[in-house]
This record gives sequence, structure tokens and C-alpha cells, in this order.
Amino acid sequence: MAHYLIGDIQGCDAPLGRLLEKIAFSPSRDTLYLLGDLVNRGPDSAAVLRRLMAHGDAARCLLGNHDLSLLAVAHGHRAPHRNDTMDGILQADDREAMLDWLRHRSLALHAHGVLMVHGGVLPPWDLAQALALAAEVEAVLRGPDPDAFLARMWGNQPDHWEDGLAGADRLRVIVNALTRLRFCTPEGVMDMKASGGLDKAPPGMLAWFDVPDRRSAGTCIAFGHWSTLGYIRRPDIISLDTGCVWGGCLSALRLDESGAGAHELIQEQCEQAQVPGAVD
Repeated sequence: MAHYLIGDIQGCDAPLGRLLEKIAFSPSRDTLYLLGDLVNRGPDSAAVLRRLMAHGDAARCLLGNHDLSLLAVAHGHRAPHRNDTMDGILQADDREAMLDWLRHRSLALHAHGVLMVHGGVLPPWDLAQALALAAEVEAVLRGPDPDAFLARMWGNQPDHWEDGLAGADRLRVIVNALTRLRFCTPEGVMDMKASGGLDKAPPGMLAWFDVPDRRSAGTCIAFGHWSTLGYIRRPDIISLDTGCVWGGCLSALRLDESGAGAHELIQEQCEQAQVPGAVD
């Protein structure tokens, strides 16, 4: 039995298939934890979803910003970006089955001592609050009518968390933190535009995981979303977006069940599907 964290796939099904062969993945024995951005920008998002759907509970998938964007486009609440590659899903005969499966995925998971998100965790949130807030969004997405949420999901305001937030503003901050966050101030004000490496932090901003005294510091957090970081393994964070869609690698980290932290990194080289520097 093995448990693997896997970084952003973004529609790159061929490298995913090769990576699963490399780790000798068996859905009857092993579990995959996929850190979001399953779809978009790569050549075959529909194949990625069909593959993961076929693995059932052995593939536990998070929603990333590109996955949520697909849902918004499919429901008519967002226009596709010029670099999007969603048509394979949107025009498929099994479109509704894929979209329904996708909206039932999680925004945060906690397993094997690791909190898993796509983007980040705001400084005032501890483990329990991050999971509870993720569950609020999940309940709306999985409900009978997610349209009202999807219509108002996107936007950069409010840019920080307040316990008194309600309605669409509350859900938007949760989504932005868990799926889009890279940099924020020590007080937790988010920057939603900067996407460079740690040396490109906007003035007054830090990487969310380097904010002093963040309440989640006692929990190891695994995330994707930030390809300019690449692979980082620290006691408190695991960064696993290694730029597959840009011609980098697709990364899987086998979690060490002994607790000794000696995790094994397995990578598969990816064919470039997007020009580096395009909007993430």
C-alpha cells in the first residue's frame, strides 16, 4: 500500500499515464492525492478526468483555480481565456458526467499528517478552520444549484479574511486563498496577481507559508499552483507544481508511513504544452 501526492496535471494525460506506470500504481492497493488543476492548458483534459474518475476512491482530487474556471465556463458564468483548452470536455458526449464529478471534489484534505490544498492557507487559519471553510464551499458546489455561487465566485475582493464575512464575499475569499494564494502581507492581505518566484514578492508581501506566526505552522501543508517555486520539501510545506504544462516535470511524492519524513520523489518529464510566461 502506497500513498502519493501529485502536483498540477493541467490536462497533460500522457505524462500522467507514464508517471502512474513508473510508480506501478494499483487502484486496488494505492491512493493518489492530486493537488488540483487537473485540467486546462494541456492537450487532453478530458482524458485526465476520465482516467481519474475510473480510479474511484483511489484518486482523491482537489479543486484548483483551473478546475473551478472550467465549471464557471461550463455554466456560462465566465468566458474562456485565449490559452484555455477546455473544449475537449465542453463538447464531449460525457460532458455532464465529468462536470458533475468535478464539482464533487474537495478544496482541502487532511490525511497522513498532511493538509492538502491547491493554493495556500491564510495566516489566521489553523488546520481545523481551513478544513471547515473548505467544507462551506464544497457544500455549495455539491448542492442542487451551484449557479449563484459560480456566477459570483471570481474576483479579487475582499482581499483578506474577516470572521464576519458572509455570502458571496465569504466564499470568494475562501476560494481565493485555497486555490489562488501565493503572496500576502503578514496581516493576510492577498495579492492575486504576482506569480513569480520568492524573489518576485510584491512590496510588503511574503510567500503565504513564510508569514511569521501563521496559525497553520504546526501542520505540514502540501500544495501546487506555484510552478515558479518548483519542488520544495520542508518540515512545514511540500510544493509540488513542477511545471508539467510548461515542459517541466509531473511530480509524485510517496508519503513515508513511518513518520521519519524520508519521502520518495518520482518525476516524469512532460512535453511542453504552453509557452512559459503565459497567464497561469
